[in-house]
Amino acid sequence: MAVADAATKRRIREGAEAEEREFYARRAPQDWLDALAPLGTDADKPFLETAPWLIAVFYERFGIGPDGVKEKRYYPHESVGIATGLLIAALHGAGLATLTHTPSPMGFLNEILGRPKNEMPYLLLVVGHAAEGCRVPAIERLPLA
Repeated sequence: MAVADAATKRRIREGAEAEEREFYARRAPQDWLDALAPLGTDADKPFLETAPWLIAVFYERFGIGPDGVKEKRYYPHESVGIATGLLIAALHGAGLATLTHTPSPMGFLNEILGRPKNEMPYLLLVVGHAAEGCRVPAIERLPLA
């Protein structure tokens, strides 16, 4: 679901930052916090409001047939992961920058965006042109060995 409305983006930021504060203060193990430290991340996520677009990606845990009966969904995580990768590649090809954001849990997105309970938030994709002076961390890949 693509979101450009300023008020909705503000609500999403407030929900995400509430989860992030809990994560940084109570849920994250120390080794995770140590791994994040060089990136300089914290619970503040102003980009959720300043970016022109947020794309909330959901997957269906199960479908609901016309008779109201649950229908099994096969490989929802894999399917949405592949589709999201293709979306990111297309956005980059169009000259846009993206940032994946995955506050956990993300149930607040269902409420804010009016999504049904059988849909689970997968990630928030922040989309737009890179901000003036934007710095991307220099992260090296591990060697193949």
